[in-house]
Amino acid sequence: MAHPSQLGFQDAASPVMEELLHFHDHALMIVLLISTFVLYILVAMVTSSLTDQYILDSQEIEIIWTILPAVILILIALPSLRILYLMDEISDPHLTIKAMGHQWYWSYEYTDYEDLGFDSYMIPTQDLLPGQFRLLEADHRMVIPVESPIRILVSAEDVLHSWAVPALGVKMDAVPGRLNQTAFITSRPGVFYGQCSEICGANHSFMPIVVEAVPLEHFETWSSLMLEDA
Repeated sequence: MAHPSQLGFQDAASPVMEELLHFHDHALMIVLLISTFVLYILVAMVTSSLTDQYILDSQEIEIIWTILPAVILILIALPSLRILYLMDEISDPHLTIKAMGHQWYWSYEYTDYEDLGFDSYMIPTQDLLPGQFRLLEADHRMVIPVESPIRILVSAEDVLHSWAVPALGVKMDAVPGRLNQTAFITSRPGVFYGQCSEICGANHSFMPIVVEAVPLEHFETWSSLMLEDA
């Protein structure tokens, strides 16, 4: 959950998000070093009236400033490609959930069960209980077991939507007529909030996503109760 005046990312709740945070810090440090070096050169050029013929015309310096940026790009590209392949890896999921975007709510279907599915609407502000978050709480949460590979199948019924939960490092477009998939593993129990990240219409900001990660035995109890109610 993000906090007021927060500058960084939310705390990671999945291994992929931890990798994304590490890559962000890695790339940010490279950008900081480059910016500091360029600033030093600018200040040196402005404050000094001296010139050097070996700097003005030097093949060695030209080779350096050609090779060095290529090396820096490689240092950024290799970790980036590694994370991209990790995010696309979906192997032996324990649970598959289909998330369907509507104007303006989400519906979830647990495909491993026969009749387990529900719609998830935002709780209006006047109906919120103490401690609940405005514009983020939903009447039905997507409950998943913790430390289990979860596959999400994402699509839309009407217009473009986007299923995104920042703490889990998940963001997948929901396209009508197309079935996209992604996967994640929650590394700790908790409640994680997200929102539709596509401008899908007038009530775009009123279709939150609430993922609740619980221990496996609690998930089995919840699924049994949901099946009984169905």
